[in-house]
Amino acid sequence: MSSPKTEYEREPVPPQAQLGFKSFIGQYAGEHTAGTELMLGPLFVAAGVSAADLIVGLLLGNLLAVLSWTLFTTPIATRARLTLYYQLEKICGRHFVVLYNLVNGIAFCFLAGAMITVSATALGVAFHFPMPGLNDFWPNSVGWVLAVLAVGAVISFVAACGYRIVAKVANYAAPWMVLVFIAFGLIGLRDFINETGTTVHGLADVWHLAKTAIWTGGDPLPGQVKFTFWHVLFFAWFCNMAMHIGMSDLSVFRFAKKARYGLATASGMYLGHFLAWIAASVLFALQLHRDPANTDVLPGPLAAGACGLTGVLCVIIAGWTTANPTIYRAGLAFQAIVPRVSRFKVTLATGLLCTIAGMFPAIAMKLLDFVALYGLALMPMGAVIFCDFWLMKRLGMQPYYAELAGKKIHLAPAIAWLATLAICVTVVQMGYIEIFFVSLPGWFIAAFIYLGLSKLIQKPQPQPLQA
Repeated sequence: MSSPKTEYEREPVPPQAQLGFKSFIGQYAGEHTAGTELMLGPLFVAAGVSAADLIVGLLLGNLLAVLSWTLFTTPIATRARLTLYYQLEKICGRHFVVLYNLVNGIAFCFLAGAMITVSATALGVAFHFPMPGLNDFWPNSVGWVLAVLAVGAVISFVAACGYRIVAKVANYAAPWMVLVFIAFGLIGLRDFINETGTTVHGLADVWHLAKTAIWTGGDPLPGQVKFTFWHVLFFAWFCNMAMHIGMSDLSVFRFAKKARYGLATASGMYLGHFLAWIAASVLFALQLHRDPANTDVLPGPLAAGACGLTGVLCVIIAGWTTANPTIYRAGLAFQAIVPRVSRFKVTLATGLLCTIAGMFPAIAMKLLDFVALYGLALMPMGAVIFCDFWLMKRLGMQPYYAELAGKKIHLAPAIAWLATLAICVTVVQMGYIEIFFVSLPGWFIAAFIYLGLSKLIQKPQPQPLQA
């Protein structure tokens, strides 16, 4: 177990603690080739996306996500080497960051809770207790509650042990999980071909099956939004917006030796958010082909139907490797609020909150909408950090203004955050733009508000005339 000092919560990461490229390949492959992919992949089928829109949208959207990590996040992370939360404290002031960290930590708790939900569905296959459906909100059995508690306890302990342990677990698990996800897709495709009587002589026949039976571009299932190419592209790009453009992964990449290590995120994007989503889509489409009334999106049964016990184990471990770094991030957010309490204790308490959230299946069942919402909530402060780090001195202003001026709350970033959220939520609620698209213009709105208000607040005061 690492001591709190080895995490460097309130100081730059020193050279001897920095990590190589391999650590980040394994961590991102493990985090994003995850049990939640078995939730997200089926939701693309449920949204009625077409085959061409899905494939091209995922290819380009994931490329934009990798570039966002590499060009936005890691250059700042490897120069400042501070956690997101300590860096924001220097920019925004202690009192405002307490509120922001609370929102940030709660958002990560709900996300980690969805991952715990995913792992618990695998235990449902093993122990045969009732599990929730696509539109369920409340836990529906004692077995479900106990399964979530068991999974959450193990995940929380590993996350509390620190980033090095989190990365090590991911490095061991990722290669095996990738192979199992490939098996999910190939087995599902094989069964589809056999059960539809399709004759396959080459890739053209497989593509025809994909267009006509898997991603048909038809009407979405009840309660789901119809997806187009643009929905897929922006969702693939922005589903991790809080981490890259929102800068939450400053806390992870502060350990990276070089800024180009942001390219390691491609392991997660193209193994998880491309290959694994496609494989999970095939399994769900096969389930609908066999029984059109069975619209439940349950990763455990989907995986078990394809690969038996191996599939069940994959779902459990995949949920584990994804929730670990998420709980770690949430623990850092809460620990920044109560810095005198050890990160280990705070992370354990955070894990308990995530576990409670995991008992409510509605979070996981509406994961597409939730991921878009939580990215939107954290995005404006990513714009603030970007502008503060790269633009303030160029525009004749002081970066880290709250720290330099001794302010507990700096109004420029506070207003930029709250005003941007208010504008974005309003235009979404009024139907002018969907939530999947609003974060891109929202980033520029936050940047302009922050820079404009900073110029006013930091404007030199006129000096009195000398007698």
